[in-house]
Amino acid sequence: MRRLVAVAVAAAALALGAPAAQASDNAGKAVAIALPIAAGGIALLHHRDWQGVSQLGVDTALTVGTVLALKQFVREQRPDHSDFRSFPSLTTAVAFAPASFLWTRYGWQYGAPAYLAAGYAGYSVVNAKEHHWWDAVASAGIAWGYTHLVTTRWHNRQIDSQFYATGDSAYVKFTYTW
Repeated sequence: MRRLVAVAVAAAALALGAPAAQASDNAGKAVAIALPIAAGGIALLHHRDWQGVSQLGVDTALTVGTVLALKQFVREQRPDHSDFRSFPSLTTAVAFAPASFLWTRYGWQYGAPAYLAAGYAGYSVVNAKEHHWWDAVASAGIAWGYTHLVTTRWHNRQIDSQFYATGDSAYVKFTYTW
């Protein structure tokens, strides 16, 4: 999670020369890109959780696919009047899918910082007038819904064996942690 914060700070520093709304938008997009990478890294490197990596991939693919499909059918003008693809927010969807995954799979210790970062990504696109607030909320809701359909809680299941030997006997003990 420290690396995620470092990426966000670096993106914000690079965007300092731009106007405030554009700098916030650039940093928000960097955070949105960093969140799935960080979530995959947490699952893979910290827990060696291949099932979690696949659930993150399915969750993110379903969320992004749904958002892209909705953008084709729902014609809502952006607040900056640049086009009619405002609803829902792709940036917010990319950010909230891994945040919701981290909370559901590993608990609030991972999920709370990720939700704060995803919230910033959603705020940045609204602040830059690329999306309405309801576009960002809808994307977060789509991500939350798919996460609860495909993600299961992580349990550190392991088999442990121990061998005890004394002068006149020997014991073998197997345990399985649920």
